[in-house]
Amino acid sequence: MRIGELSARTGASRRSLRYYEQQGLLVSARSPSGQRCYDDDHVQRVALIQAFLAAGMSSRTIALMVPCMTEPNMNRARQALTAMNQERNRLSSTIDSLVAARAALDHLIDVNRNFLANVADDQPRTD
Repeated sequence: MRIGELSARTGASRRSLRYYEQQGLLVSARSPSGQRCYDDDHVQRVALIQAFLAAGMSSRTIALMVPCMTEPNMNRARQALTAMNQERNRLSSTIDSLVAARAALDHLIDVNRNFLANVADDQPRTD
């Protein structure tokens, strides 16, 4: 199949598919005229790449797992597991930082609300 059909079957844009190829996540065969050619296995590969991207993994990290995707074995599966655990730890750290930032912002919002309430209380009434 050509890139347009792979795009239609996976929902990935043609640009994304070319990017996946550029990053080494996807490898296509070439027709004599130089057009990219894909098969049904590529549909599954793109779905897996999209799942990893949706999970917050970078294309660089996904590229580390390509050998496990193409020819899985115990050693490659362990390497992929290590990469996924590292990404999970990175995401957890980012989440912790975001939670702390939200708590700090909540505190500043409370300070501002208190200020506004106090200023409103100090305003003379015009009845």
